[in-house]
Amino acid sequence: MELNDGYRQKVLDALFAQRVNFGGNDRAFALSMDINPAVYSRLKKGERDGLLSDAKYLMLGRSFQVVNKKRTLKIVQTDVFDIIKEEILFCKEHSISRMFVDNAGIGKTTTAKYMAKTEKNIFYVDGTQCKKKNAFIKALARVVGVPIKGTFDDIKDTTKYYLNALENPVVVVDEWGALDKDAFGLVQEYWNGTEGMCAWYLIGGNAAREKMEKGVTNDRDYFAEMFSRMSENYSSAVPKDEQQQQAFYDKLIRDVLEPNLKNKSKLNGLVKKCMVKINGRTTGLRRADALLLLHDN
Repeated sequence: MELNDGYRQKVLDALFAQRVNFGGNDRAFALSMDINPAVYSRLKKGERDGLLSDAKYLMLGRSFQVVNKKRTLKIVQTDVFDIIKEEILFCKEHSISRMFVDNAGIGKTTTAKYMAKTEKNIFYVDGTQCKKKNAFIKALARVVGVPIKGTFDDIKDTTKYYLNALENPVVVVDEWGALDKDAFGLVQEYWNGTEGMCAWYLIGGNAAREKMEKGVTNDRDYFAEMFSRMSENYSSAVPKDEQQQQAFYDKLIRDVLEPNLKNKSKLNGLVKKCMVKINGRTTGLRRADALLLLHDN
């Protein structure tokens, strides 16, 4: 696959924008992006030719959600966005930890990634990409800017040190329910090693809630200890009452579709197409995104 210069520049623009929100030095930031610090220095000076491979551009582009298509959805401050943003900033200010669990397709991941891109020292880790212990150690080290060298204990200790040294850091672990028991136990270890200095915010779906509740009830695999560290509560946005839930989804979908629609007359029709139940659940924003691309021409 051959990339065009426009795509490469978009990736670099996103890279330099991310640097503004990284509290460490250029070397640590380059390492967090898995870029040689000397190469990063040359990129900053405007050099381009041959410094990064197309494979690396694609990896960075995926991380920053850079796309080549002309149309991309605007980020909208929905009710879900506001709840997660407020909680992450509260955790950041006070170096405490919380947990958000709710239905799929309501914008949890989009909000978390946006916060990591736009706020200083918020680090995003996707649990589905580092389900096992050693993968989690490396994934967290990379986003914080810790060199991946030495033993895994060395990497863990250095990561804890970095997090304790930074100003009000937050680690957001998305899809934490995907972590196996040893990786999940690591979150407790990192929490203990950064207590009072670093906030942790766990995001998951309803399956993660069930996993936590069973673990707490049976007092197994770190669950009771982690639930205590997460303020012994879950935050959520989707109401339990069916009528209130329908009203919630109607507003959520309208909030996202309206600013992204070129043809505003199609709004009600698209909302109606989105408000269908599949497997007993109202579909969410992923269906809205697909319908928008199909019908808003």
